[in-house]
Amino acid sequence: MDTLVPGLRVTHQMLVERLDLASVARPTTDPQHPRDQYPAIDTFLASASRHNAATLAVVVPAVRSHVADGPERAHDFVAQSRRFEVALSQVKAKLYGSSYAVRRPWESIWSDVRRELAETCQMERALVVDLAASRREGDPDWGERLYRAELTAPTRPHPYIPHQGVPGRVARTVARRVDGFWDTAEGRMVPEPLRHHERSEDGRLTQYLLADPHLPDEDEDDGGEPRAEDDPGPEA
Repeated sequence: MDTLVPGLRVTHQMLVERLDLASVARPTTDPQHPRDQYPAIDTFLASASRHNAATLAVVVPAVRSHVADGPERAHDFVAQSRRFEVALSQVKAKLYGSSYAVRRPWESIWSDVRRELAETCQMERALVVDLAASRREGDPDWGERLYRAELTAPTRPHPYIPHQGVPGRVARTVARRVDGFWDTAEGRMVPEPLRHHERSEDGRLTQYLLADPHLPDEDEDDGGEPRAEDDPGPEA
């Protein structure tokens, strides 16, 4: 089973929730605790940057080769993802005191991020739905590939590096190493990407032990036929 479509739905929901938390956080002016409000913003930036880079690495090439109008739509998505990264880079610049963003109000910055995230998610949903519909025998689980790509994706926005082909892969690898160095040096919080798991594929015992069963109705197990004890029998 390809987990791409259901996994993407969960990831998009997570990004919106983390954006909501990040947009109400403000860096403190307390010199003793300068990073108290950074985790919520850092968490969103890392999650959004990773997912965006992984989508460029996995989904876009697959769409280009599998979907009928894939090349044109892939080109449009790359342009949109770059706009999203530009908006994210404004958050990073404001957070770390860059001179060209320090005077811009947070409300304006977050407004741009929300707009570009919504547009990116809308385009990405359409791409993965059509990719799933164009699935061929022997294709991999694109959702699993996307998850694994997120594990090694850059944790900060890089709108001006190459995004596609061999130059894009090389640029993302270098960016990830640089990001990893600064994440460690600054004690930056980098959450694990979400990995979609289809619970209904677990055995019954596993589902009950996890207290979250996703079992079919008993009638469905019987092919939809009513059980004997439910049959009222012939009328008197």
